[in-house]
Order: sequence, then C-alpha cells, then structure tokens
Amino acid sequence: MKAIFFNGSPRKHFNTAQLLEKAMEGAREAGAETELVHLYDYEFTGCRSCFACKVKNSKTNGVCAVRDSVRPIIEKAQEADIIVIGSPVYFGYPTGQVRNLAERLLFPLDTYLVDEEGQRVKVPHKSVQTAMIYTMNCPEWLMEKVDYPKLLGFTGEEMGRLYGYNEILYSCDTYQFTDYSRYDVNMFPEEKKREQREKQFPIDLQNAYELGKRLAEKAKEASA
Repeated sequence: MKAIFFNGSPRKHFNTAQLLEKAMEGAREAGAETELVHLYDYEFTGCRSCFACKVKNSKTNGVCAVRDSVRPIIEKAQEADIIVIGSPVYFGYPTGQVRNLAERLLFPLDTYLVDEEGQRVKVPHKSVQTAMIYTMNCPEWLMEKVDYPKLLGFTGEEMGRLYGYNEILYSCDTYQFTDYSRYDVNMFPEEKKREQREKQFPIDLQNAYELGKRLAEKAKEASA
C-alpha cells in the first residue's frame, strides 16, 4: 500500500509540512509505505493544452503526456493507493504549484465524454483515497464568511469524483513567523497568534495523524 504526500508550500518544515508529516505518521501506523514530495523542488507548469490525453484511442492511460521534471512523481501518484496534497492558502486559493499539480493529475483522468445519463465519463482507474490539507492565516470564523470552503473545496470535489474518495482538513489562524518582531504585522498580535498555535495547532496535528491513518485503513479495505 503506497501513499504519496505533496507539500505545496515553499517552506519544508513549517505548518503545512508538519501537518503532512503527521498524516504520514498515521498512514505508516496503518501499514502504508509513505513518500513526501516538496513541489517547490520542481520547476513545472500546469496543463499545456496539448490534449494528448483526449485524442481518440489515447495511450496515455490517465497520465499527463508532458515529459518534464515532475513526470516521475505523477507516475508515482498514478500507482499510489493514497494521495494527500497540502497547501497554504494564498489569496483564497492553493499555491500555484498545487494548482499546476492538480491540473496535471486530474485532467488526464477526466474525459470529454458523457454516458447515456449525461454524466461525465472518467478514465478507468482504481479507487484512491485522497485528501487536501489547507493551512491559512485566516481564522475559522472568517474562513466561512469569505467562502473559503467553496473556493478551496472544488479541487477536493474533483479528486473525489475522479479518484473515488476525498477529505479536506483545514488548519486556521496559523502561526506565520517564528519572530513576529521582524515584520510589519500589527493586525496580527503575536500573543494571540502564539496562544492559537499552542492551543489549536496540536489539535490540528492530531487530526492530520488521524486523517492519514483513516485513509490507509480505507485503502486497505478497498484492496481486500
């Protein structure tokens, strides 16, 4: 049982990465072989509209045809039983690297065909347990007000449709800096951010651990 985790943050050891590592820990406890990929280590684009995956009798089999630095990890994702993507939220959306990855992963699995009931047809693929993990400076009460669940939920919905299952974990009001005194951020009092970090982030880490474990258990059941 293979699980691949994508860190869509430019930081390798902060909020998003820490949550992914906890999710990996949970997945490993349930028997998964895990791998963490830092997307900012790769230079790649999103979909290039070559439409090789939409050509009649296409031989891409749901894998993006573009051969670049990210192609090997896309092939690994194709074979994985669990896919988890983590991203900070920038201006209401995942990072550009995550958007690029989502296009490269999802578009080849989709088709421009509909069945007799008018439902979109997808490329045949095994069931994969997927999740999105989002971290944000935005507090939970404001996240709802600015429609983040709707804006951020679409990628998860498409992953659920194309892979068969998806969950989303939000970590709100996160600690952004290790030293707030260096930055002009008077709208975010450090003491309140620190208090949130000390009280809520451990809960978020536990939730990520349980998410990873739950996905691995579901993957195990799916393969039984």
